[in-house]
Amino acid sequence: MSIIILAIESSCDDTSAAVSKDAKILANVIAGQKVHELWGGVVPELASRAHQQNIVPVVDLAIQQAGISREEISAVAFTRGPGLIGSLLVGVSFAKAFALAKNLPLIEVNHMQAHILSHFIDSNPSFPFLCLTVSGGHTQIVLVKNFLEMEVIGETLDDAAGEAFDKSAKLLGLPYPGGPLIDKYSKQGDATKFLFPEPQIKDFDFSFSGVKTSILYFLQRETKKNPDFIQENLYDLCASIQKTIVDILLKKLEKAAKKLNIKEIALAGGVSANSELRTRFEELGKKNSWATYIPAFEYCTDNAAMIAIAAHYKFLNNEFSNQQAEPLARYHL
Repeated sequence: MSIIILAIESSCDDTSAAVSKDAKILANVIAGQKVHELWGGVVPELASRAHQQNIVPVVDLAIQQAGISREEISAVAFTRGPGLIGSLLVGVSFAKAFALAKNLPLIEVNHMQAHILSHFIDSNPSFPFLCLTVSGGHTQIVLVKNFLEMEVIGETLDDAAGEAFDKSAKLLGLPYPGGPLIDKYSKQGDATKFLFPEPQIKDFDFSFSGVKTSILYFLQRETKKNPDFIQENLYDLCASIQKTIVDILLKKLEKAAKKLNIKEIALAGGVSANSELRTRFEELGKKNSWATYIPAFEYCTDNAAMIAIAAHYKFLNNEFSNQQAEPLARYHL
């Protein structure tokens, strides 16, 4: 009998629903929220309201695109955390109500675990493998022992890499979300034009707060001398900032891979959509004879397909949740 999962993802500002059948994605619908562009970042209350408006039509469309009936669904999966508590609450509440109405089992999923397992949508890394998971709120190096056993061996001590991209873009006067714009403008810039210091953090941990501060002070000094400095050097600034962040990420990943002698290496999370990071990750893989894995672009950013895949393996392991499950803003691997 087939395992059909209806999955809900609502951890931040994207409302998503997906349907999987025996670990194959049949539908993956995502509704974004443009309202946050006006504020230069995600506003939690506005995100929650938009999720409430989007959740029903998104789920309906996912079921329709999957070509299944509600009676065929085996279980309902949802992101329990980490994320914005108000946003999570919408997805968790909907999933619990749907499951209760249809007398279906519930499966709670850790958002970061799902990012890692998104690789199994269209590839098949061998265990154990290392995964560099990079998003707006998290930066981690994870030792993946099997589908459901993972160990964080390095993580950011302060800000995440995605936040460093977006905050740097804001300093440059770019609209939110600024990370993709830095990526776009970098293609026309000289990445060696401006040098920014890299933090010296022990082991496999990261820190990006100092990087942001050094960029801030540099821009303040230069614009004091020349008010048009940013406008005149925008492409080179974007390229230099991007190079600095990617350097930090890949140096730590390479250090971890060599220390643990692992050659199966993966990249996941929203920032893995960055073209510079993807390209240099693959180049580093060739240099070190790694087998490298990056999810398709549509599975890098927040999506319910990755929740469905994670839930599939939890289903096989009989790991079910219940109606008492509550959203968790902090939910560690």
